[in-house]
Amino acid sequence: MILGALAAGWVALSFPQLPGIAMMPLIILAGVAGGLAWAMISAVLKTRFNTNEILVTLMLTYVAILLIDWTVRGPWRDPLSFGFPLTPMYPDSALIPRVELPAIGRLAQLHWGVFGAIIFALAGWFVLARTLIGFQVKVLGDAPRAGKFAGFSPSLVTLMVMGISGGAAGLAGMIEVSANIGQLQPDISFGYGFTAIIVAFLARLNPLAVIAAGLVVALAELGGDSAQIALAMPKVVTGIFKGVLLFMLLAGETFNRYHVTFKRPGILSRRRLNND
Repeated sequence: MILGALAAGWVALSFPQLPGIAMMPLIILAGVAGGLAWAMISAVLKTRFNTNEILVTLMLTYVAILLIDWTVRGPWRDPLSFGFPLTPMYPDSALIPRVELPAIGRLAQLHWGVFGAIIFALAGWFVLARTLIGFQVKVLGDAPRAGKFAGFSPSLVTLMVMGISGGAAGLAGMIEVSANIGQLQPDISFGYGFTAIIVAFLARLNPLAVIAAGLVVALAELGGDSAQIALAMPKVVTGIFKGVLLFMLLAGETFNRYHVTFKRPGILSRRRLNND
C-alpha cells in the first residue's frame, strides 16, 4: 500500500501539468505497479528459497514505512511546509473527486475510489468461483499435494496471487492519498493492512463477504472515534474490540474443526472390560 502511494505520488508530483484524462490512468498504473513490484520480493523469495512469506512481508512493511518517512523528510519535502514532513499538494488532476448527485449533492466523504474497491471485490469473486485460475488457487491452498498431482504449478500460482494482491494494495494506497490526503506524509496507512487481516477472517476469505465485513470493521472504527469524543473513552478500545473479534473468529474456527466431547470414566472402563 505504501509503495503504491509512493509510485503514484512520484507521477503526480513529477508531471503536475498533465490533464486529468491522462493523469488519473497514469497514477492508477503507477500505484498498481509499485505494489506489485514490492509484493514480488516476497513472492520470488517464497518460490525460489521457500522462505516464510508472512515474516518477509512483515519485515518489508517496516522497510516501506522507513522509506516513505525518509522520502517526505528529504528529497520530496515541500519547502513551504514550515519544516513538517510533507510533500507538495497533488495537482487537481491527481485528486479523486467526491461523489455528488444532482438532487442530493455531495455525499459527505464518499469518493469514487470506494466503487473501485467494490468492483475489485466482485471481480475477485468471479475469478475464484467461475474460472480455472480460481480453481487452481483453491486446490493449491486447500490441498497442495493434490494440486501438484493435477499438474498445477505452485510457483506460478504463488507469483500470480502475490502479484494481484500487491497490485490491489498499491491501488488502495494510491486511492487513499489521492482521495483523502492529497499529499504524501509519513503516515498514510494508519494500520489498514493489519485491519485487513481481521476483515479477511471475518469474511471467511470470500471476496463478496469482504464488502460486508469491511463495513462492519469500518463502523467499529467510526464508533470508536465517536466514543472517544462523546464519552472520553480511550482510542485503544476500538483495537481491543477488533482483537476480541479476531480471537472469537479463530476460536469458532477451532471448535468447528475439533469437537470437544466429555465422557464419564466409568463408562469408558466398562467398555474396555467388555472389549477385553
